[in-house]
Amino acid sequence: MYRESGPHSIDSFVIGRSGAVDLPKAVSGGFGGGLFAVYVPSPSSGIDNHSKMNVPSYEMALPEMLVTADAELVAHSQIAILTGLQDRGALEICTTTKQLNNCFGGNKLAAVMHMEGADAIDVDLAALDGYYSAGLRSLGLVWSRPTMFGHGVPFKFPSDGNIGPGLSDHGQRLVHRCNQLGVMIDLSHLNETGFWDVAKLSNAPLVATHSNAHSLCPSSRNLTDCQLAAIADSDGLVGLNFSAAFLRADGQRDGNVSLEPILRHLDHLIDILGEDRVGFGSDYDGAVVPDEISSIAELPRLRQKLRAHGYDEPLLEKLCFRNWFRVLELTWGE
Repeated sequence: MYRESGPHSIDSFVIGRSGAVDLPKAVSGGFGGGLFAVYVPSPSSGIDNHSKMNVPSYEMALPEMLVTADAELVAHSQIAILTGLQDRGALEICTTTKQLNNCFGGNKLAAVMHMEGADAIDVDLAALDGYYSAGLRSLGLVWSRPTMFGHGVPFKFPSDGNIGPGLSDHGQRLVHRCNQLGVMIDLSHLNETGFWDVAKLSNAPLVATHSNAHSLCPSSRNLTDCQLAAIADSDGLVGLNFSAAFLRADGQRDGNVSLEPILRHLDHLIDILGEDRVGFGSDYDGAVVPDEISSIAELPRLRQKLRAHGYDEPLLEKLCFRNWFRVLELTWGE
């Protein structure tokens, strides 16, 4: 998952930028595409809360709910960046798996428009239809703050995700509408009660686009084995999160860590979900990741590590893209 989190110019993405994802790094790292997230940040408090995640235990307070109209302005500006990149020929906003396959066989990045948190969707869900027309095909009901639809989890360690109430009536309507449209519902960031609400309501595969195993890293953002089993039963998918805080057993937000935790989480996820229901979720440009894979240009290091660990080429293809294509094809109703 790539998060477009600011007014980065289209030119800088095409020629190279300081972030983790751009066109030159994609070529260097063999990166074919992914979820490109429309993300509305909370107003800055001026406090570096993330530095508090480098201690044995921590809890960061949930940011306040955003005003929908304010969130819409940011979402529209970020969608404009994504469509501008498409106009430049840097990527293609894909709404079918045929488009995804064509991009992977060509010279354009495949971009699935994702929205991380439904803050920019109104109570009547009219905005959802507009975003769908613009290409939105994946939606997280919450980021780590409440929306009118549900509740996220704070950055808390050690903790599980059983924090707060489940989906509101509006959230239940949003799940049904996403099912009707064929928009993938992302369970990452949603609290555990909300997770089980979606599991009961949705007729689509359950997907957590960027989450890890709670049994290996007891962060509130990670999924319990029961949640992983439910995703497997739905024929869904979990995308491994590269965030150090959700990989490390100590939960610390420190990129000075080897790639071994990635191997442990992958092994665990595959044990529960099987080889067809695990992929990479990354969270690039939204998280502190291991230094060895600080950008998509370093992804060959990860593939080399996985080969040395015993993962063969068919499994690597599944993890890198085929499993995503499979679950998107099911969700989009193709």
